[in-house]
Amino acid sequence: MALKVSKLADGEVTVAEPKGELIGGDETDELRSEITRLYTEGNRKLVIDLGKTTYLNSTAIGVLIWAHTHYAKNGGEVKLANLNKNIKNIFVITKLTMVFDVRDTQLDAVASFSKLQK
Repeated sequence: MALKVSKLADGEVTVAEPKGELIGGDETDELRSEITRLYTEGNRKLVIDLGKTTYLNSTAIGVLIWAHTHYAKNGGEVKLANLNKNIKNIFVITKLTMVFDVRDTQLDAVASFSKLQK
């Protein structure tokens, strides 16, 4: 898996874009490690853009839940963006759409952070 990380909104918001399948192997470990690194470096606003993610299993969902919980307990927030139809269905069926702030686009997710501060 390739994981692209970029900072937006004057460095306030970080976007992680995993690519390919998140199936509980090295690619999922890489995502968790990168989220840990970002948080340790002071990031508190994270968007995980799943637009290039084709599949995720329960282990990967666990990493996303861990990230959400870790950030929320420490004054941060994780938002998800760009979920394809199949991944979105998983989140609806498991009612995780009630836990995560899910946005249609990366731009919407990034913009929603600034709306919270106004």
